Amino acid sequence: MVSIIIINYNTFQLTCNCIESIVQYTKDINYEIILVDNNSTECDADLFIQKFPLIKLIKSNSNGGFAKGNNLGIEHANGEFIVLLNSDTYLIEDAISKTANYFIESKFDGILSCKLIYPNGKNQAFARRFKSIRLEILDLFRFVLYFNSYKKRSQIMLGKYFKGDYDTPCDWVGGAFFMFPKFILNNLPNKKLDERFFMYGEDQLWCWQFLQLGYSSFFYAQTKIVHIHKGSSSKQKLGILQKKALQIELELYKIRNWGGSKFHFLVFKFLYSTKEKCRILLHSFLN
Repeated sequence: MVSIIIINYNTFQLTCNCIESIVQYTKDINYEIILVDNNSTECDADLFIQKFPLIKLIKSNSNGGFAKGNNLGIEHANGEFIVLLNSDTYLIEDAISKTANYFIESKFDGILSCKLIYPNGKNQAFARRFKSIRLEILDLFRFVLYFNSYKKRSQIMLGKYFKGDYDTPCDWVGGAFFMFPKFILNNLPNKKLDERFFMYGEDQLWCWQFLQLGYSSFFYAQTKIVHIHKGSSSKQKLGILQKKALQIELELYKIRNWGGSKFHFLVFKFLYSTKEKCRILLHSFLN
């Protein structure tokens, strides 16, 4: 069985669309849907039960963020596999069964995500490398990368350099579709996902922590889902979230390089912060 956990916070219609797509397309494996409402104010969470009587509805008395909400859902999960699924996603094929069957047939026991696309069909960069000084320099002088074949270039960088057109190991996968065998949680402190980040950065942190325990991440290109992306974030919040994401990325670098040289961190901070601030400024100017 697969336990599909969805967090809702004031995204009633998006969440309904997500659940409807699961029911429509998931045919070849047993599953349960666990919906955690993070103390939404948009409407009464019981409306979900009226619309979908078979789901498990968990009503949190506070908005504890993405990680805490998922841990609350996992506490009620009966499945062998866990799928953390964003409320702003929807299925267009039986992606749940296909990914679960990959686990079973390959005996893979790490973290898996599938191909994510925008509603217009464009690929999203959710198979990533952990950031490093080397990769930041290569990204700045990206013309050097294009002396290599696409396969070699995409393997070095992944992310935006990767079209999502083949299966590949990676450093981390995005949390919009985040699948793993439930038993590996037993190896984590308190046997649950790290909750130190309220929103954004958790997926990368979890993949790093699982990797330290011997559980790698994998991108499975043989199925796909639609991810609206930032569907639960208002336009007014995006600028704040972009700045917060920059701070989180620096924190994650410190976590991964604990005990490393302060000089190396400062070099990375200069490279990454300058690049991201320029990108944010350009994006705000063009929009």
